[in-house]
Amino acid sequence: MRIYLDHNATTPVDSTVIEAMDHALRNCFGNPSSVHAYGQTAKAALDGGRAAVAELLNAQPSEILFTGSGTEADNLALRGLAAAVQPGTKNHLIATAIEHEAVLNTLKALNRTGWTTSLLPVDETGTVDPTSLEQAITDDTALVSVMHANNEIGTIQPISELATIAHQHGALFHTDAVQTAGKYPIDVATLGVDLLSISAHKFNGPKGVGALWVRRGTRLIPEMTGGGQEKNRRAGTENVPAIVGLGVAARLAKKAVEHQSKVTAKLRDDLESGILSVVSDTFINGSSNRVPNTTNISFTGVEAESLLIALDLAGIAVSTGSACSSGTLEPSHVLKAMGLSTHRAQNSIRFSLGLNNTETEIVRTIQTLPTLVHKLRALSRTGS
Repeated sequence: MRIYLDHNATTPVDSTVIEAMDHALRNCFGNPSSVHAYGQTAKAALDGGRAAVAELLNAQPSEILFTGSGTEADNLALRGLAAAVQPGTKNHLIATAIEHEAVLNTLKALNRTGWTTSLLPVDETGTVDPTSLEQAITDDTALVSVMHANNEIGTIQPISELATIAHQHGALFHTDAVQTAGKYPIDVATLGVDLLSISAHKFNGPKGVGALWVRRGTRLIPEMTGGGQEKNRRAGTENVPAIVGLGVAARLAKKAVEHQSKVTAKLRDDLESGILSVVSDTFINGSSNRVPNTTNISFTGVEAESLLIALDLAGIAVSTGSACSSGTLEPSHVLKAMGLSTHRAQNSIRFSLGLNNTETEIVRTIQTLPTLVHKLRALSRTGS
């Protein structure tokens, strides 16, 4: 039996999603921009996916813009808005020190083109203090981008409060909701944001498709030019089967998210308490206010990569942090930003649960860890 506890990296595609995508591949092959019946069949499938995503976010279908990934959605939000700003007016962008690389590296790129950027600090739980935004924002700030929940520790940010501050200073607000969409209820009206990014493969949809919600009236300059698809904001023939899959995943998530989040949260809490009770010198990283599926735990005296490999050999898949940064020898920028020592940051494992995890799997994981940790600690002491 293998156990998959790395759902923040990606999730298995739901069987209903697979069936819908198979049907779309076979029957919706027309170009949705074509006026004939084949094209209009594809367009109807496209519109259905758009409506489903809008319903997941409590938005209007006309506000949904399809992309090839969450990363592209983040890029379009930041680059598209930056390009839309009138030259000589605003030239300042704000994010946090724990954003995903899709945001951080885009800010670096914009910085090289003349934009100034600021990164807000976080406290020891990985939470942004709204006061820090008040201190950093200026009349030159065009956009503030703060992720809804962090992919490594799961901490949920006070987005509505932060968005209010941004708007009071004439700035727009973007949130990367890749790790909350489908796992945690989202209402764009309640959040008060202007742009919001999601990715299908984080909630049992296919890889290679995402979406950017853009509040009506928000001006974006497209990064990819060509035809007039997606209301002239994202050129290229749409990936209809993938969008159909995203739509079905969104409908399934919308229907089950509140109940499932409670079930997953209990399993996550059982996992946390079980690990802390059977493995000494372990610590939870992050806030108690987290997405229900995520826990990040430091194992003192154990190199995380070694424990990850040992767990994988035992049939349990976990992560040391963001899948987009796997293979790097640098400690997590998220954990470092929280003030954790390099040693503790390099001792941390992320467990992220999903729809199909069971209590039996949680019990087995708890039972497996003590022997592995004890062995690795003994090896570490021998080698030191």
